[in-house]
Amino acid sequence: MNAPADTHLSIAVALPSGDATVSAAFGAAGSGAHGTIVIAHGAGAGMDHPFLTGFADAIRLEGFSTMRFNFPYREAGRRMPGPAAHAIATWRAVMDRARELGSGPLIACGKSYGGRMASMAVAEGMDADALVYLGYPLHAPGRPENPRASHLPAITVPQLFVEGSNDPFIQPLAQFEEVVAGCQNAQIAWIDGGGHTFEVKGHKRPADEIGASLAPVVAAFRR
Repeated sequence: MNAPADTHLSIAVALPSGDATVSAAFGAAGSGAHGTIVIAHGAGAGMDHPFLTGFADAIRLEGFSTMRFNFPYREAGRRMPGPAAHAIATWRAVMDRARELGSGPLIACGKSYGGRMASMAVAEGMDADALVYLGYPLHAPGRPENPRASHLPAITVPQLFVEGSNDPFIQPLAQFEEVVAGCQNAQIAWIDGGGHTFEVKGHKRPADEIGASLAPVVAAFRR
């Protein structure tokens, strides 16, 4: 069974440096949806990366509407992320539009950088019913002394960290588990042997299949 086709749209974002427009794709789950999941890309890939499209298609079959979108730097064809304030403003604009189009609870979900930016937006007051991280980048690989976690304890909505146990962005695991334990309402879903893109050594799969494999985990969290 295939997921329904996306509706492509443009969303205006008011940035500190001036107005911008980003691309987005909304996919309706149909009647009786469990909610709407807004999905942000990682730092090095846009909203149409196969990992994200595979995840979005699969989570719609689980009964959730979806909204994928680009950050402004990616929309402009750049590979390096812009200021965090730009990403946070984009998250707010996209969530507002998703609230108009979708129904039920609104969940902010992001791959790596996209998820971290969602957490910063919620910590600064963005309204969301839950947060889902597909590989939270706690620190740069090999730099555990510089964790990106000071804002996480302020978040009150439920948080799900979907993490590969071999992800270099969360080693040592004890440090990561301590950070999550310090959150108000958070849990970890471990992908055994998974790396930062949830690849498992010796088990080669296409990116869309890997993304789709995470949908049941996220669906169970929200149900």
